[in-house]
Amino acid sequence: MALYEHLLIARQDISAQQVDALAQHLKTIVEGEGGKVEKQEYWGLRGLAYRIKKNRKGHYVLLNINAPSKAVVELERQLKINEDVLRYITVSVDAFEQSSNKNRRDDRPEGERKAEDNQEAA
Repeated sequence: MALYEHLLIARQDISAQQVDALAQHLKTIVEGEGGKVEKQEYWGLRGLAYRIKKNRKGHYVLLNINAPSKAVVELERQLKINEDVLRYITVSVDAFEQSSNKNRRDDRPEGERKAEDNQEAA
């Protein structure tokens, strides 16, 4: 099976619970086709660079998927039908990234944190 990163943007006027329900629905589609959603991240309501279907903001959701290609085809077919989805993109990757937020303080080794803090103080 192949590895995919799937990002979707949902309309701003639906609630976070509805976005979570949409992500769970997508997860069941992938699992029904013999795949698995390795990680699901809700990035929150963010501003868009330009208006999409009269929306200035959108709910961002990232899914890391380990599935055959037919599961991704079915997933994208379902997203084309859904009116709550503004945009989506699916990218094939060689390996998943550890964390989408590379600037987290917890991910850096202790020595690196101290060196950076000293540079900021200078």
